[in-house]
Amino acid sequence: MTVISRNPADPADVLLALPSPGAFAAADAVERARAAQPDWAYAGAAARSAALGAVADAIEAERTDLADLAVREVGKPLVEARAELARTVAIWRYYAQAPYEPTGAVHDTAAGPGLLLTRRRPHGVAGLVTPWNFPFAIPSWKAAPALATGNAVVLKPAPEATACALRLAELVGRALPEGLFTVVPGGATEGGALVSAADVVSFTGSSAVGRTVVRSATARGIPVQAEMGGLNAAIVLPDADPGRAAAHIAASVAGYAGQKCTATRRIVAVGAALDPLREALAEALRAVPVGDPADPSTVCGPLITETARNETGAAWQGLSVLAGGTLPDRPGWYAAPTLVEKVAPGHRLLREEVFGPVATLLPARDLDHAVRITNAARYGLVTSVHTADLDTALHGLDRLDTGMIRVNAPTTGVDFHLPFGGAKSSGYGPREQGRAALDFYTASRTYTLGSAGTV
Repeated sequence: MTVISRNPADPADVLLALPSPGAFAAADAVERARAAQPDWAYAGAAARSAALGAVADAIEAERTDLADLAVREVGKPLVEARAELARTVAIWRYYAQAPYEPTGAVHDTAAGPGLLLTRRRPHGVAGLVTPWNFPFAIPSWKAAPALATGNAVVLKPAPEATACALRLAELVGRALPEGLFTVVPGGATEGGALVSAADVVSFTGSSAVGRTVVRSATARGIPVQAEMGGLNAAIVLPDADPGRAAAHIAASVAGYAGQKCTATRRIVAVGAALDPLREALAEALRAVPVGDPADPSTVCGPLITETARNETGAAWQGLSVLAGGTLPDRPGWYAAPTLVEKVAPGHRLLREEVFGPVATLLPARDLDHAVRITNAARYGLVTSVHTADLDTALHGLDRLDTGMIRVNAPTTGVDFHLPFGGAKSSGYGPREQGRAALDFYTASRTYTLGSAGTV
Protein backbone atom coordinates (compact mmCIF):
# COMPACT_ATOMS: atom_id res chain seq x y z
CA MET A 1 0.00 0.00 0.00
CA THR A 2 1.07 3.56 -0.71
CA VAL A 3 0.03 6.39 1.59
CA ILE A 4 -1.27 9.18 -0.64
CA SER A 5 -2.52 12.51 0.64
CA ARG A 6 -4.32 14.83 -1.79
CA ASN A 7 -5.74 18.30 -1.50
CA PRO A 8 -9.54 17.71 -1.54
CA ALA A 9 -10.10 21.17 -3.03
CA ASP A 10 -7.65 20.38 -5.85
CA PRO A 11 -7.17 16.60 -6.22
CA ALA A 12 -4.27 17.09 -8.64
CA ASP A 13 -2.30 18.60 -5.76
CA VAL A 14 -0.60 15.63 -4.06
CA LEU A 15 0.99 16.53 -0.72
CA LEU A 16 2.83 13.24 -0.32
CA ALA A 17 3.02 9.68 -1.52
CA LEU A 18 5.09 7.22 0.47
CA PRO A 19 5.20 3.46 0.99
CA SER A 20 3.34 2.10 3.99
CA PRO A 21 5.99 0.98 6.48
CA GLY A 22 4.18 -2.21 7.49
CA ALA A 23 3.36 -3.91 10.77
CA PHE A 24 7.01 -4.29 11.77
CA ALA A 25 7.50 -0.52 11.75
CA ALA A 26 4.64 -0.06 14.19
CA ALA A 27 5.94 -2.77 16.51
CA ASP A 28 9.45 -1.31 16.31
CA ALA A 29 8.16 2.17 17.18
CA VAL A 30 6.44 0.75 20.25
CA GLU A 31 9.63 -0.97 21.39
CA ARG A 32 11.66 2.22 20.99
CA ALA A 33 8.99 4.13 22.88
CA ARG A 34 9.01 1.50 25.63
CA ALA A 35 12.76 1.91 26.01
CA ALA A 36 12.46 5.70 26.32
CA GLN A 37 9.43 5.76 28.63
CA PRO A 38 10.92 4.89 32.07
CA ASP A 39 13.34 7.83 32.10
CA TRP A 40 10.49 10.13 31.07
CA ALA A 41 8.17 8.81 33.78
CA TYR A 42 10.79 9.41 36.48
CA ALA A 43 12.06 12.72 35.11
CA GLY A 44 9.83 14.59 37.55
CA ALA A 45 6.90 16.97 37.24
CA ALA A 46 9.00 20.02 36.40
CA ALA A 47 10.72 18.35 33.44
CA ARG A 48 7.50 17.00 31.95
CA SER A 49 5.68 20.28 32.49
CA ALA A 50 8.45 22.29 30.84
CA ALA A 51 8.57 19.94 27.86
CA LEU A 52 4.83 20.13 27.23
CA GLY A 53 4.99 23.90 27.56
CA ALA A 54 7.77 23.95 24.99
CA VAL A 55 5.58 21.93 22.62
CA ALA A 56 2.86 24.55 23.00
CA ASP A 57 5.37 27.29 22.23
CA ALA A 58 6.64 25.47 19.13
CA ILE A 59 3.12 24.95 17.76
CA GLU A 60 2.14 28.54 18.50
CA ALA A 61 5.20 29.84 16.65
CA GLU A 62 4.23 27.83 13.55
CA ARG A 63 0.46 28.16 13.85
CA THR A 64 -0.01 30.14 10.63
CA ASP A 65 1.84 27.61 8.48
CA LEU A 66 0.15 24.71 10.28
CA ALA A 67 -3.30 26.17 9.63
CA ASP A 68 -2.42 26.56 5.95
CA LEU A 69 -1.29 22.92 5.89
CA ALA A 70 -4.62 21.79 7.38
CA VAL A 71 -6.47 23.81 4.72
CA ARG A 72 -4.46 22.17 1.97
CA GLU A 73 -4.36 18.59 3.24
CA VAL A 74 -7.82 18.04 4.75
CA GLY A 75 -9.82 20.89 3.21
CA LYS A 76 -10.56 22.59 6.51
CA PRO A 77 -11.88 26.15 6.00
CA LEU A 78 -9.20 28.66 6.96
CA VAL A 79 -11.10 30.22 9.86
CA GLU A 80 -11.74 26.78 11.38
CA ALA A 81 -8.14 25.72 10.78
CA ARG A 82 -6.86 28.76 12.64
CA ALA A 83 -9.27 28.05 15.49
CA GLU A 84 -8.08 24.43 15.64
CA LEU A 85 -4.47 25.55 15.98
CA ALA A 86 -5.40 27.97 18.77
CA ARG A 87 -7.17 25.12 20.55
CA THR A 88 -4.19 22.83 19.99
CA VAL A 89 -1.85 25.29 21.67
CA ALA A 90 -4.29 25.66 24.58
CA ILE A 91 -4.51 21.87 24.97
CA TRP A 92 -0.75 21.50 25.36
CA ARG A 93 -0.66 24.41 27.83
CA TYR A 94 -3.52 22.90 29.84
CA TYR A 95 -1.83 19.52 30.17
CA ALA A 96 1.55 21.14 30.87
CA GLN A 97 0.16 21.81 34.36
CA ALA A 98 -1.01 18.21 34.83
CA PRO A 99 2.34 16.79 36.06
CA TYR A 100 1.88 18.86 39.22
CA GLU A 101 -1.55 17.36 39.96
CA PRO A 102 -1.88 14.87 42.87
CA THR A 103 -1.34 11.30 41.74
CA GLY A 104 -2.97 9.59 44.70
CA ALA A 105 -4.20 9.80 48.29
CA VAL A 106 -3.18 8.75 51.81
CA HIS A 107 -5.52 6.75 54.07
CA ASP A 108 -5.40 5.51 57.63
CA THR A 109 -5.15 1.78 58.14
CA ALA A 110 -8.16 0.00 59.58
CA ALA A 111 -6.17 -0.90 62.68
CA GLY A 112 -2.64 -0.42 63.99
CA PRO A 113 0.25 1.70 62.76
CA GLY A 114 1.13 2.20 59.10
CA LEU A 115 -0.25 3.95 56.04
CA LEU A 116 -2.37 3.07 53.05
CA LEU A 117 -1.54 4.89 49.82
CA THR A 118 -3.08 5.04 46.37
CA ARG A 119 -0.98 6.22 43.47
CA ARG A 120 -1.62 6.49 39.74
CA ARG A 121 1.20 5.36 37.45
CA PRO A 122 1.58 5.46 33.64
CA HIS A 123 0.73 2.39 31.59
CA GLY A 124 3.84 2.62 29.40
CA VAL A 125 3.25 3.17 25.66
CA ALA A 126 0.05 4.82 24.46
CA GLY A 127 -1.06 3.78 20.98
CA LEU A 128 -3.14 6.53 19.36
CA VAL A 129 -5.20 5.98 16.20
CA THR A 130 -6.65 9.25 14.94
CA PRO A 131 -8.85 10.55 12.09
CA TRP A 132 -8.14 13.22 9.49
CA ASN A 133 -10.76 15.84 10.35
CA PHE A 134 -8.95 17.45 13.29
CA PRO A 135 -5.36 16.66 12.29
CA PHE A 136 -3.71 18.66 15.09
CA ALA A 137 -6.28 18.90 17.89
CA ILE A 138 -7.27 15.23 18.20
CA PRO A 139 -3.71 13.83 18.27
CA SER A 140 -2.87 16.56 20.79
CA TRP A 141 -5.75 15.94 23.17
CA LYS A 142 -4.75 12.28 23.24
CA ALA A 143 -0.95 12.68 23.30
CA ALA A 144 -0.65 15.59 25.74
CA PRO A 145 -2.32 13.87 28.74
CA ALA A 146 -0.56 10.60 27.92
CA LEU A 147 2.81 12.34 27.98
CA ALA A 148 1.94 14.48 31.01
CA THR A 149 1.33 11.35 33.06
CA GLY A 150 4.62 9.72 32.04
CA ASN A 151 3.70 7.59 29.03
CA ALA A 152 5.41 7.45 25.66
CA VAL A 153 3.26 7.86 22.52
CA VAL A 154 3.05 6.20 19.11
CA LEU A 155 0.57 7.85 16.73
CA LYS A 156 -1.02 6.23 13.68
CA PRO A 157 -2.87 9.02 11.82
CA ALA A 158 -5.42 8.63 9.05
CA PRO A 159 -3.63 8.48 5.68
CA GLU A 160 -5.42 11.64 4.54
CA ALA A 161 -3.76 13.62 7.36
CA THR A 162 -0.26 12.17 7.20
CA ALA A 163 1.51 15.42 6.34
CA CYS A 164 -0.08 17.19 9.31
CA ALA A 165 0.87 14.34 11.65
CA LEU A 166 4.49 14.29 10.49
CA ARG A 167 4.73 18.06 10.93
CA LEU A 168 3.27 17.78 14.44
CA ALA A 169 5.79 15.08 15.30
CA GLU A 170 8.60 17.31 14.10
CA LEU A 171 7.52 20.09 16.46
CA VAL A 172 6.85 17.80 19.41
CA GLY A 173 10.20 16.10 18.84
CA ARG A 174 12.04 19.36 19.43
CA ALA A 175 10.90 19.39 23.06
CA LEU A 176 10.88 15.69 23.99
CA PRO A 177 13.57 13.03 24.33
CA GLU A 178 14.00 10.79 21.31
CA GLY A 179 11.54 7.93 21.00
CA LEU A 180 8.79 9.45 23.15
CA PHE A 181 6.55 10.63 20.30
CA THR A 182 6.60 8.69 17.05
CA VAL A 183 4.33 8.79 14.01
CA VAL A 184 3.75 5.59 12.05
CA PRO A 185 2.03 6.37 8.71
CA GLY A 186 -0.14 3.80 7.02
CA GLY A 187 -3.52 2.14 7.14
CA ALA A 188 -5.21 -0.83 8.74
CA THR A 189 -2.06 -2.97 8.84
CA GLU A 190 -0.06 -0.43 10.82
CA GLY A 191 -3.04 0.47 13.00
CA GLY A 192 -3.70 -3.17 13.86
CA ALA A 193 -0.05 -3.75 14.70
CA LEU A 194 -0.03 -0.72 17.00
CA VAL A 195 -3.14 -1.90 18.86
CA SER A 196 -1.52 -5.30 19.22
CA ALA A 197 1.64 -3.89 20.80
CA ALA A 198 0.74 -0.78 22.85
CA ASP A 199 -0.03 -0.77 26.58
CA VAL A 200 -3.06 1.54 26.31
CA VAL A 201 -5.05 2.49 23.20
CA SER A 202 -7.11 5.55 22.28
CA PHE A 203 -9.05 5.53 19.00
CA THR A 204 -11.21 8.04 17.13
CA GLY A 205 -12.89 7.04 13.89
CA SER A 206 -15.70 5.01 12.38
CA SER A 207 -17.86 2.55 14.30
CA ALA A 208 -16.79 -0.40 12.17
CA VAL A 209 -13.08 0.16 12.74
CA GLY A 210 -13.63 1.18 16.36
CA ARG A 211 -15.34 -2.10 17.18
CA THR A 212 -12.35 -3.98 15.74
CA VAL A 213 -9.96 -1.89 17.84
CA VAL A 214 -11.99 -2.52 20.99
CA ARG A 215 -12.12 -6.27 20.40
CA SER A 216 -8.38 -6.46 19.80
CA ALA A 217 -7.47 -4.38 22.84
CA THR A 218 -9.88 -6.03 25.26
CA ALA A 219 -8.67 -9.46 24.14
CA ARG A 220 -5.22 -8.39 25.31
CA GLY A 221 -6.61 -7.00 28.57
CA ILE A 222 -5.32 -3.46 28.01
CA PRO A 223 -7.25 -0.21 28.59
CA VAL A 224 -9.00 1.13 25.49
CA GLN A 225 -11.25 4.03 24.65
CA ALA A 226 -12.97 4.52 21.31
CA GLU A 227 -14.89 7.54 20.03
CA MET A 228 -16.97 6.36 17.09
CA GLY A 229 -19.13 9.15 15.76
CA GLY A 230 -22.70 10.28 16.11
CA LEU A 231 -26.11 10.75 14.55
CA ASN A 232 -26.67 13.90 16.54
CA ALA A 233 -30.03 15.59 16.98
CA ALA A 234 -31.07 19.18 17.58
CA ILE A 235 -34.41 19.46 19.39
CA VAL A 236 -36.22 22.74 18.77
CA LEU A 237 -39.17 23.60 21.05
CA PRO A 238 -42.00 25.94 20.04
CA ASP A 239 -40.78 28.78 22.29
CA ALA A 240 -37.32 28.86 20.71
CA ASP A 241 -36.39 31.75 18.41
CA PRO A 242 -36.43 30.04 14.98
CA GLY A 243 -33.82 32.34 13.46
CA ARG A 244 -31.34 31.85 16.29
CA ALA A 245 -31.92 28.10 16.40
CA ALA A 246 -31.55 27.88 12.61
CA ALA A 247 -28.24 29.75 12.74
CA HIS A 248 -26.83 27.34 15.33
CA ILE A 249 -28.09 24.29 13.47
CA ALA A 250 -26.96 25.43 10.02
CA ALA A 251 -23.45 25.97 11.37
CA SER A 252 -23.48 22.47 12.83
CA VAL A 253 -24.80 20.89 9.63
CA ALA A 254 -22.60 22.68 7.11
CA GLY A 255 -19.46 23.80 8.94
CA TYR A 256 -16.43 21.96 7.49
CA ALA A 257 -18.91 20.23 5.17
CA GLY A 258 -20.44 18.36 8.11
CA GLN A 259 -17.25 16.39 8.63
CA LYS A 260 -17.35 16.35 12.41
CA CYS A 261 -18.55 13.61 14.72
CA THR A 262 -20.51 16.33 16.56
CA ALA A 263 -22.26 17.67 13.43
CA THR A 264 -26.06 17.88 13.50
CA ARG A 265 -27.64 15.13 11.39
CA ARG A 266 -31.27 15.24 12.60
CA ILE A 267 -33.41 18.25 13.48
CA VAL A 268 -36.45 17.45 15.63
CA ALA A 269 -39.02 20.26 15.52
CA VAL A 270 -41.62 20.07 18.29
CA GLY A 271 -45.21 21.04 17.51
CA ALA A 272 -45.62 24.58 16.22
CA ALA A 273 -41.85 24.98 15.81
CA LEU A 274 -41.91 22.98 12.58
CA ASP A 275 -43.11 25.49 9.99
CA PRO A 276 -41.05 28.55 11.05
CA LEU A 277 -37.98 26.40 11.59
CA ARG A 278 -38.33 24.76 8.18
CA GLU A 279 -38.29 28.14 6.49
CA ALA A 280 -35.51 29.65 8.63
CA LEU A 281 -33.26 26.62 8.37
CA ALA A 282 -33.64 26.22 4.61
CA GLU A 283 -32.80 29.90 4.20
CA ALA A 284 -29.80 29.64 6.54
CA LEU A 285 -28.38 26.62 4.72
CA ARG A 286 -28.79 28.24 1.30
CA ALA A 287 -26.80 31.21 2.60
CA VAL A 288 -23.83 29.14 3.82
CA PRO A 289 -20.71 30.13 1.83
CA VAL A 290 -19.42 27.10 -0.09
CA GLY A 291 -16.05 27.24 -1.78
CA ASP A 292 -12.28 27.20 -1.59
CA PRO A 293 -11.24 26.41 2.01
CA ALA A 294 -8.35 28.87 1.69
CA ASP A 295 -10.89 31.71 1.31
CA PRO A 296 -11.53 33.22 4.78
CA SER A 297 -15.24 33.60 3.94
CA THR A 298 -15.75 29.87 3.26
CA VAL A 299 -17.76 27.87 5.80
CA CYS A 300 -18.42 24.69 3.80
CA GLY A 301 -15.39 23.41 1.93
CA PRO A 302 -14.85 20.12 0.09
CA LEU A 303 -15.47 16.58 1.24
CA ILE A 304 -12.28 14.70 2.05
CA THR A 305 -12.48 12.24 -0.88
CA GLU A 306 -14.41 11.65 -4.08
CA THR A 307 -16.02 8.60 -2.45
CA ALA A 308 -17.22 10.70 0.49
CA ARG A 309 -18.70 13.27 -1.92
CA ASN A 310 -20.53 10.58 -3.90
CA GLU A 311 -21.87 8.86 -0.78
CA THR A 312 -23.19 12.17 0.52
CA GLY A 313 -24.94 12.88 -2.78
CA ALA A 314 -26.49 9.41 -2.84
CA ALA A 315 -27.92 9.88 0.66
CA TRP A 316 -30.56 12.42 -0.39
CA GLN A 317 -31.63 10.77 -3.66
CA GLY A 318 -35.42 10.32 -3.86
CA LEU A 319 -36.11 12.49 -0.81
CA SER A 320 -37.95 15.78 -0.40
CA VAL A 321 -35.16 18.37 -0.55
CA LEU A 322 -35.76 21.73 1.14
CA ALA A 323 -32.30 23.20 0.49
CA GLY A 324 -29.21 22.09 -1.39
CA GLY A 325 -29.34 18.64 -2.91
CA THR A 326 -26.63 19.36 -5.49
CA LEU A 327 -23.00 18.48 -6.12
CA PRO A 328 -21.39 21.68 -7.43
CA ASP A 329 -19.61 21.29 -10.76
CA ARG A 330 -16.19 22.59 -9.83
CA PRO A 331 -12.72 21.18 -9.14
CA GLY A 332 -12.62 19.35 -5.82
CA TRP A 333 -15.12 17.21 -3.98
CA TYR A 334 -17.96 19.53 -2.95
CA ALA A 335 -21.56 18.99 -1.83
CA ALA A 336 -24.09 21.73 -1.15
CA PRO A 337 -25.44 21.98 2.44
CA THR A 338 -28.65 19.99 2.24
CA LEU A 339 -31.86 19.71 4.27
CA VAL A 340 -34.42 16.97 3.60
CA GLU A 341 -37.77 16.05 5.14
CA LYS A 342 -40.46 13.36 4.92
CA VAL A 343 -37.82 10.69 5.48
CA ALA A 344 -39.26 7.23 6.14
CA PRO A 345 -38.29 5.35 9.32
CA GLY A 346 -35.40 3.02 8.61
CA HIS A 347 -33.88 5.27 5.95
CA ARG A 348 -30.09 5.37 5.96
CA LEU A 349 -30.05 9.01 7.12
CA LEU A 350 -31.87 7.95 10.30
CA ARG A 351 -29.68 4.89 10.93
CA GLU A 352 -26.14 5.73 9.86
CA GLU A 353 -23.73 8.62 10.11
CA VAL A 354 -23.38 10.18 6.66
CA PHE A 355 -20.20 12.24 6.97
CA GLY A 356 -21.27 15.23 4.91
CA PRO A 357 -23.39 18.41 5.01
CA VAL A 358 -26.83 16.78 4.98
CA ALA A 359 -29.50 16.72 7.71
CA THR A 360 -33.07 15.53 8.13
CA LEU A 361 -35.98 17.60 9.49
CA LEU A 362 -38.35 15.54 11.63
CA PRO A 363 -41.63 16.56 13.32
CA ALA A 364 -42.44 15.68 16.93
CA ARG A 365 -45.76 16.06 18.78
CA ASP A 366 -44.23 17.13 22.07
CA LEU A 367 -41.01 16.97 24.08
CA ASP A 368 -41.56 13.36 25.11
CA HIS A 369 -41.96 12.38 21.47
CA ALA A 370 -38.83 14.36 20.56
CA VAL A 371 -36.83 12.51 23.20
CA ARG A 372 -38.03 9.16 21.84
CA ILE A 373 -37.08 10.15 18.28
CA THR A 374 -33.64 11.29 19.44
CA ASN A 375 -33.00 8.14 21.47
CA ALA A 376 -34.09 5.85 18.62
CA ALA A 377 -30.68 6.17 16.96
CA ARG A 378 -28.02 3.66 17.92
CA TYR A 379 -25.58 6.53 18.41
CA GLY A 380 -25.53 8.85 21.42
CA LEU A 381 -22.79 11.45 21.21
CA VAL A 382 -24.35 14.91 21.57
CA THR A 383 -27.80 16.52 21.48
CA SER A 384 -28.70 20.19 21.41
CA VAL A 385 -31.95 21.54 22.87
CA HIS A 386 -33.23 24.95 21.79
CA THR A 387 -35.78 26.67 24.04
CA ALA A 388 -36.47 29.85 26.00
CA ASP A 389 -37.67 27.84 29.00
CA LEU A 390 -34.85 26.24 30.99
CA ASP A 391 -37.33 24.30 33.14
CA THR A 392 -38.71 22.65 30.02
CA ALA A 393 -35.22 21.82 28.80
CA LEU A 394 -34.24 20.27 32.11
CA HIS A 395 -37.39 18.15 32.02
CA GLY A 396 -36.09 16.32 28.99
CA LEU A 397 -32.33 16.38 29.46
CA ASP A 398 -31.92 13.44 31.82
CA ARG A 399 -33.91 11.17 29.49
CA LEU A 400 -31.60 11.74 26.53
CA ASP A 401 -29.24 8.83 25.82
CA THR A 402 -26.33 11.03 24.83
CA GLY A 403 -22.98 11.68 26.43
CA MET A 404 -23.14 15.45 25.92
CA ILE A 405 -26.11 17.83 25.95
CA ARG A 406 -25.94 21.46 24.85
CA VAL A 407 -28.77 23.94 25.51
CA ASN A 408 -29.21 26.86 23.08
CA ALA A 409 -25.88 26.04 21.45
CA PRO A 410 -24.73 24.09 18.39
CA THR A 411 -24.03 20.37 18.70
CA THR A 412 -20.51 21.15 17.50
CA GLY A 413 -17.88 22.59 19.78
CA VAL A 414 -15.62 20.96 22.36
CA ASP A 415 -14.56 22.18 25.79
CA PHE A 416 -11.23 20.38 26.07
CA HIS A 417 -11.06 20.76 29.86
CA LEU A 418 -14.24 18.67 30.31
CA PRO A 419 -14.89 14.98 29.57
CA PHE A 420 -15.74 14.21 25.94
CA GLY A 421 -17.50 11.09 24.71
CA GLY A 422 -20.78 9.42 23.88
CA ALA A 423 -23.14 6.60 24.76
CA LYS A 424 -24.26 3.49 22.89
CA SER A 425 -22.46 3.07 19.54
CA SER A 426 -20.82 6.48 19.83
CA GLY A 427 -18.21 5.44 22.33
CA TYR A 428 -16.56 2.74 24.35
CA GLY A 429 -14.55 3.01 27.54
CA PRO A 430 -13.67 6.02 29.69
CA ARG A 431 -14.08 9.59 28.48
CA GLU A 432 -11.22 11.57 27.00
CA GLN A 433 -10.11 15.18 27.54
CA GLY A 434 -10.07 17.11 30.80
CA ARG A 435 -9.02 15.38 34.00
CA ALA A 436 -10.72 12.20 32.80
CA ALA A 437 -7.83 11.72 30.36
CA LEU A 438 -5.30 11.75 33.20
CA ASP A 439 -7.11 8.83 34.81
CA PHE A 440 -7.36 6.91 31.53
CA TYR A 441 -3.64 7.06 30.82
CA THR A 442 -2.73 5.85 34.32
CA ALA A 443 -3.45 2.82 36.49
CA SER A 444 -4.24 3.03 40.19
CA ARG A 445 -1.99 1.16 42.61
CA THR A 446 -2.64 0.59 46.30
CA TYR A 447 0.30 0.50 48.71
CA THR A 448 0.23 -0.80 52.28
CA LEU A 449 3.07 0.55 54.44
CA GLY A 450 3.43 -1.30 57.72
CA SER A 451 5.77 -0.46 60.56
CA ALA A 452 9.05 -2.37 60.58
CA GLY A 453 8.43 -3.09 64.27
CA THR A 454 4.93 -4.54 63.80
CA VAL A 455 4.52 -8.23 64.50
